[in-house]
Amino acid sequence: MSKVLVEVIGVDPPCPKCKAALKTVNEAVEKLGLRERVEVVKKNIMSDEIIDKYGVLISPSIAIDGDVKIKGKVPSLGEVENLLKSILG
Repeated sequence: MSKVLVEVIGVDPPCPKCKAALKTVNEAVEKLGLRERVEVVKKNIMSDEIIDKYGVLISPSIAIDGDVKIKGKVPSLGEVENLLKSILG
């Protein structure tokens, strides 16, 4: 079974909001016991890969399996949990 890819997209080095978004996503994955099913990665919003893939984004943004779900804000723990639950069932 392939893992769900969660990309936390922000500036590099990470600003406080980007760090908080990454922390929230990791907390949600841990809380839901999804470490085996979800891969969380931090991506640089200015990288060619991200620009080509998503165009211009506002940081922090969160994409799940290539689909941007959250733009320009630090999500709440509950928001991330609900997103992951809706995708993973």
